[in-house]
Amino acid sequence: MEKINVSLGKRSYHIIITDKLFNHTSLVDIFWPLKSGDNVMLITNENISNLYLKKIITSLRSLNLKIDYIILPDGEKYKTIDTINYIVTALLQKKHGRDTTLIALGGGVIGDLTGFAAAIYQRGVRFIQIPTTLLAQVDASIGGKTSVNHILGKNMIGAFYQPTSVIINTTFLKSLPIREFSSGLAEVIKYSIILDNDFFQWIKKNINLLFSLNNQVLKYCISRCCRLKTSVVICDEYEKSYRSILNLGHTFGHAIESYMGYGKWLHGEAISAGMVMAAQTSINMNKMHHSNLDEIVHLLQCAKLPIHGPLEMKPGDYLPYIIRDKKMLTNNLRLIIPISIGSAEICTNLSHEMLFNAISDCNKKYN
Repeated sequence: MEKINVSLGKRSYHIIITDKLFNHTSLVDIFWPLKSGDNVMLITNENISNLYLKKIITSLRSLNLKIDYIILPDGEKYKTIDTINYIVTALLQKKHGRDTTLIALGGGVIGDLTGFAAAIYQRGVRFIQIPTTLLAQVDASIGGKTSVNHILGKNMIGAFYQPTSVIINTTFLKSLPIREFSSGLAEVIKYSIILDNDFFQWIKKNINLLFSLNNQVLKYCISRCCRLKTSVVICDEYEKSYRSILNLGHTFGHAIESYMGYGKWLHGEAISAGMVMAAQTSINMNKMHHSNLDEIVHLLQCAKLPIHGPLEMKPGDYLPYIIRDKKMLTNNLRLIIPISIGSAEICTNLSHEMLFNAISDCNKKYN
């Protein structure tokens, strides 16, 4: 079992990485700070409940916890304020107080919903992340971003609210569909592009072992991503400046998700196409050499990820969503662009024409 500390003062917590969640000899350590007699509301979705709900409840009951659970429909389209109301109603009906703990068992959607519900229920209760997808294990479960979507934009309603702990069990990935696994690899590759060229080269070398779910390779990959994200979050918890580099590809990617309808494109798929557009923007600004983009595109293709946006989206279709993006500050867009593999920067005061041209150039190259 590996522990990674997210050092945020009173909001500090551990990320635990294991491959033995269901047969660990010290569940008390795994599920800290839960203790005998505590109330728990576990939140999951239909797919995950069929696979793991009984096992998790058995583990929690062995600690003498009082457990209720909610099973939500599966999918990004349910990441809404209506679902939050459903969760809050269930908590009230089951008479959960401020001393309760919410547990998110699922991917990024479940983690975001549970975290946001925890942030607002009775002005804040504890919550634990148990991510079951690669994307959630390397990214979404860490750092305290919680949110729901709005019809006019992704993740527009939410709060920064740190979990009490993050419990990553690598064996969950054995039941993950290949498309979902590839979606998670987009965030893995993102970290390497913005922060770590050596990691980028490692991913290239080990991409086949990752797809074969080699346990040691998986654990190293997840640990490396967790440590990279943690280092950024510690520097800038509330994304005032530096943390926004983690949004590489997200400005374009969120536009794709919103335009197409939530869930049509998986988050990682949209981010993959968005990273190519961001890299093309950097090339057009003479910030990055085109050979770097070739390397990025090749690795994304090896990861079975898209390298261009939806055929039905024209360059102009992106702009209304980009203008409403959370990364806009005083009407100035902050776009994260790579300047080499392993390094990125925050770029401001980009014109609509520059974004339009980058999207058009990608469409011409890769469609």
